[in-house]
Amino acid sequence: MLEVITLFLFNIVIYSVPLLYATSGEIMVEKSGSLNLGVEGTMAIGAVFGYLAGCHADSLLAGVLVSFISAAIVGSVFCLFTITLQANQNVTGLTITTIGVAVYFFIGNALGADWPYMRDCTRLSSSFNAIEIPLLSKIPLLGKAFFSHNILVYLSVILAVLIWVYFEKTVPGLRLRSIGENPGAADSLGVNIVRYKYLHIMAGSGIMGIGGYYMGLNMGGTFEGSNCWINGYGWIAIALVIFANWSTLHAVIGTFVFGFFNTLRVYNMPLATNFPNTLGWLSKVPAQFFSALPFIVTLLVLIVNSIRSRKGSGCPSAIGVNYYREDR
Repeated sequence: MLEVITLFLFNIVIYSVPLLYATSGEIMVEKSGSLNLGVEGTMAIGAVFGYLAGCHADSLLAGVLVSFISAAIVGSVFCLFTITLQANQNVTGLTITTIGVAVYFFIGNALGADWPYMRDCTRLSSSFNAIEIPLLSKIPLLGKAFFSHNILVYLSVILAVLIWVYFEKTVPGLRLRSIGENPGAADSLGVNIVRYKYLHIMAGSGIMGIGGYYMGLNMGGTFEGSNCWINGYGWIAIALVIFANWSTLHAVIGTFVFGFFNTLRVYNMPLATNFPNTLGWLSKVPAQFFSALPFIVTLLVLIVNSIRSRKGSGCPSAIGVNYYREDR
């Protein structure tokens, strides 16, 4: 029975990782004062191009770099329209999602039988194997669940911590936060608003792309003509930014909570079977409910955020508002 709990916790981490990448990237974007609703499409672009590059080079690192760069290019397109051309941020983000997912399906269907399989890329597959952290991985129950994962899992947590340190402890990070709060004041102090926004939105988008790439690898790189690897995770990540109160450290916990609900979709029956007295009721819940549960929680988060006080909120004051320097 303990093995069931260990596997349940292990899979919560697996489901949490792409959300952590996407949420951390979106937090960086929103801290600059921009609201990018194109997370889903950005992840899809990073996923497909990163996966194809990784398979072609038979290298995990090559896939990570290409997924980051391709998603960062998508971020630059968002910047071009919303910063340079002053287009509506919501419309631009939604367009990126639509086009990004469409590009994913277009490339996959166009390759058809030539679609590369991860199992044929030995170095890529071996690089994605679990790395056990000495001593910690031997802890009963929790060791395998939290300290026996592939390198991209550890990288997601490291990135979340580094981004928090960057925002809280460095001068460029504080300048970025000032842009998100009051771009006019930051501009008057000599901060280059356009450059800061471009660099950080592209970097945040690149991080989202790595999350998409991870999802592709975790699914064995199998392309289905009807289902996208991202499968709504981009939308959940946008809600998670609110749930985490715009803090990447809180996002580590927040994504774990959402990962828990997602894992129930797969492990409700094993839990009900092994713990019939306490969790037997899980077997009576329709499977469709567990599939919808992450999105239901997402909706509840948005509702609660809409009615709660902004006092103590980490939401940037100028988020979603285009900055016109002439109006300063």
